Amino acid sequence: MPCLNEALTIAGCVREALEAIKSAGIAGEVVIADNGSTDGSQKIATAQGARVVAVAEKGYGHALRGGIATARGKYIIMGDADGSYDFSHLPRFVTELRAGYDVVMGNRFLGGVQPGAMPWKNRYIGNPALSFLGQLFFHTNIGDFHCGLRGFSADAYHRMNLRTTGMEFASELVIKSVVQGLRVTEVATVLRPDGRNRPPHLRPWRDGWRHLRFMLLFSPRWLFLYPGLMLMGGGLAAMLALLPGPIAIGRIYFDVHTLLFAALAVLIGFQAVSFAALSKFFAIRAGLRPQEEKFDTWIRQTTLESGLAGGGLLLVAGILLWVSAVWIWGEHGFGPLQPAQTLRWVIPGALCLTLGCQIVLTSFFLGVLRLDTRNDSP
Repeated sequence: MPCLNEALTIAGCVREALEAIKSAGIAGEVVIADNGSTDGSQKIATAQGARVVAVAEKGYGHALRGGIATARGKYIIMGDADGSYDFSHLPRFVTELRAGYDVVMGNRFLGGVQPGAMPWKNRYIGNPALSFLGQLFFHTNIGDFHCGLRGFSADAYHRMNLRTTGMEFASELVIKSVVQGLRVTEVATVLRPDGRNRPPHLRPWRDGWRHLRFMLLFSPRWLFLYPGLMLMGGGLAAMLALLPGPIAIGRIYFDVHTLLFAALAVLIGFQAVSFAALSKFFAIRAGLRPQEEKFDTWIRQTTLESGLAGGGLLLVAGILLWVSAVWIWGEHGFGPLQPAQTLRWVIPGALCLTLGCQIVLTSFFLGVLRLDTRNDSP
């Protein structure tokens, strides 16, 4: 249990957990990861039979990491020390862990949220929305992504190699358990009103954004790939429609100005797609995501030489289009021109030149990421 000034509730939490452990015949302990309490929480927890571990580094993730590092059990269950979680449900988690699951999540919506236990914006907006996005991004059936009562095996914890130190720790644990293919299940639990006489450490909007940001950064497919493909596809379709001439839909007239924005959409879309590939390659190389056979095959085929060839072809196409535009200009004596005519050559030429440069630079950057940076001892 991470703890920061929980003198009003820590005794009840420790007693409840120890009673559940004893009644179920489980060999276990209660570890309090104290994050610098100044209200005597440490003495209260020790008097109730808990083992208190001091964690100097501030932050929810730091406290959990410090406590888990000292845990001596095969299975570890984490939960807040504010009295909001029912620790009599601990045997439910242990049963599933013994059945072979690597991670067991509590689900407050299955077990019940007692009146006053969760603000309405968290219960009906924040948690359902973030859990839905988590299911969508990571193809999982977890219904309560942010339940603080959860269990996992010590082996699974070490395999996940969690890195974050703040509120994102909870999201990282769930996301990595899914992307690494660990066995995950849920059990029903109850959320009760906490017993504090002060506001909670949680800041719903700030912490909600931090969790959403972390999920997006861990899902380059939704952050970069899908938006990029939509921009590239829509921009390319609009360009092909407008290159022959202007289009009128009712009273709305689309011409070279729309063509320019369509070209920008293609360019931004390509950058997003390339970021998706680069960030995924880096995440796999750094051990943050598991290997994927299809992606590995594609990335092996995407060599520096093939990137230089593709980028070079686009550069040549861009130069030819620009030469054609200059040729048309020369035929008019290098005098004034009709922008609606020449821009149909200039805009695609500029796009080809820019995309060609982007592909060449991206290929070189991918080559840098591929460099062997291992530091093997001689």
